[in-house]
Amino acid sequence: MAPSGTIAGSVGTKAPSAARVDWVDYAKGICIIMVVMMHSVLGVELAAGETGFMHVAVAFAKPFRMPDFFLISGLFLALVIDRDWRTYLDRKVVHFAYFYVVWVTIQFGFKAPSFAAETSWHHVGLLYLESFVEPFGTLWFIYLLPIFFVVTRLTRKVPPLAIWLVAAALETVRISTGWTVIDEFCSRFVYFYSGYLFAPYVFALSDRARKHPALALASLATWALVNAGLVMVGASEWKLVSLLLGFAGACAIITMGTLLARAQWMNALRFCGEHSIVIYLAFFLPMAATRTLLLRTGVIADIGTVSLIVTIAGVIGALLIWQAALLFNARFLFERPDAFWIAPRKAGPVLQAAE
Repeated sequence: MAPSGTIAGSVGTKAPSAARVDWVDYAKGICIIMVVMMHSVLGVELAAGETGFMHVAVAFAKPFRMPDFFLISGLFLALVIDRDWRTYLDRKVVHFAYFYVVWVTIQFGFKAPSFAAETSWHHVGLLYLESFVEPFGTLWFIYLLPIFFVVTRLTRKVPPLAIWLVAAALETVRISTGWTVIDEFCSRFVYFYSGYLFAPYVFALSDRARKHPALALASLATWALVNAGLVMVGASEWKLVSLLLGFAGACAIITMGTLLARAQWMNALRFCGEHSIVIYLAFFLPMAATRTLLLRTGVIADIGTVSLIVTIAGVIGALLIWQAALLFNARFLFERPDAFWIAPRKAGPVLQAAE
């Protein structure tokens, strides 16, 4: 593990070190928990027909929940973008495509009976095929990442500022075609590309927060008040404001991750960040099972408490599924087998969310 967040570099020349960086894992841990929380809370509230206290946390995180995840996913791209195409596609396309196919099949298997009851098994088959064009359920993030990686590689010779301005404009104009790939690409690419393009400044921000924790805490408090206020009055959805809040929130998560890493607090968050892709792939099952159990039994009446428990169950349950897969030799669920590599296999961990 890298002992600090000090990493220098610039796009196209020096790149961040390949060693793990403590604050990045903390930040990814915060991100993945917010994602699980969103799906858990909104799912419980939809099923129950009412909202609880957790809805406030979900609304607060909405402006920055996915922007910070995508920005962090682009941070280390400068390290690998100059690899030969075969290796690049293996690590950045085939890698995610494999896990998408495996887990969309698993998710679909659990939901197929209810789909068939509503229509027919023939229609279920068509829906399954459609999931390779229209991302299915919670898996749209890993469907979209390879597209971001390929687009960024293909546009390397285009002036970066031009790419960034176009990406920012796409987020601002609010493209809405009804196709998740197009709509989310337009909404999120600016954050991914910013992580790639401005990585040196991101690491400089982390260094500054590590050296000046009091100032960092004051900045976080100010950001939280502004973000909460704009969400409360509905201004967070305004054009340009949403873009600014996305970047401000991403900077806040980076600062928060740095302060936690500096103090070595809440190591569980760091662990979740190190295994964020494991949680992302598997949380849907314990989340759905816990939600169904609690709502059907009615053992807990408060919807906010139910939402909190379902969120915790989603995170811990995903990690337990991962451990069970290792124990029972089902590693293919979280590790890509040799048969699905198209370039020489590298040493070290197989499963990485965003190298």
